[in-house]
Amino acid sequence: MKRIFLFVLTNFAVMAVLLVTTRILGVDRFLTANGLNMTALAGFSLVIGFGGAIISLLMSKTMAKMSTGARIINQPQNADEAWIVQTVQKFAEKAGIGMPEVAIYDGAPNAFATGAFKNSALVAVSTGLLQGMTRDEVEAVIGHEVAHVANGDMVTMTLIQGVMNTFVVFLSRVIGYAVDSFLRRGSDSNSGPGIGYMVTTIVMDIVLGFLAAIIVAWFSRQREFRADAGAANFMGRKQPMINALARLGGLTPGELPKTMQAMGITGNLGKLFSTHPPMEDRIAALQKL
Repeated sequence: MKRIFLFVLTNFAVMAVLLVTTRILGVDRFLTANGLNMTALAGFSLVIGFGGAIISLLMSKTMAKMSTGARIINQPQNADEAWIVQTVQKFAEKAGIGMPEVAIYDGAPNAFATGAFKNSALVAVSTGLLQGMTRDEVEAVIGHEVAHVANGDMVTMTLIQGVMNTFVVFLSRVIGYAVDSFLRRGSDSNSGPGIGYMVTTIVMDIVLGFLAAIIVAWFSRQREFRADAGAANFMGRKQPMINALARLGGLTPGELPKTMQAMGITGNLGKLFSTHPPMEDRIAALQKL
């Protein structure tokens, strides 16, 4: 709860700085004179920016189960399932969080964690992960996912995405109004924003959206390092996590739905928009611990 409060407070503070800056530079007066209410736009941007991100977070467990076909292990049906549940419970107790739901799904090697709250999260592993790794390596991967939950990564990423969405909505419309006002200077038309506003806003939504995605991906990559270290800490040794990463680097990772990729153990490597760092960078970071 504290994390959410601080991020929301930060977002309000930055929006206030933007409003003050536009006022000092005279942009506020110019845009207001051309029909833009900056305060109303700031409120609209907050609602739109955070609304979708928060709704996505609250629905994350349900969507994860539906999109992957994950089956919740309520009563283990074999020794492997019993071991998975026991492993998740062991790490959850070490992390001081509530026992997550545990699920298994058919697919190539991968795993993920999701959920809006630390004490009611979901940790899922694929059948391919169980078949393609040793027990120590699977245990390390599970530790990695529990570390994501313990670190509050799902909430953090949602809030960062919300902040970025807010700025995209706000700045694209400010720039759209400025361009539209420039194009219609000298005109007596009061019919509202014109084609210049609509085109500019769409273009800026795309451009700023790409920049926001790069920032969000950078944050995501940093939390992968922390989750790797968390797994090593849970197990009391780093080699199983190193071995798991090395093995995953040589396997074809299971594709996760786009909304789940940031929580998976693997991702598109070495890319600016990647939610995960290259395996060799993660291994090097673990070796330095």
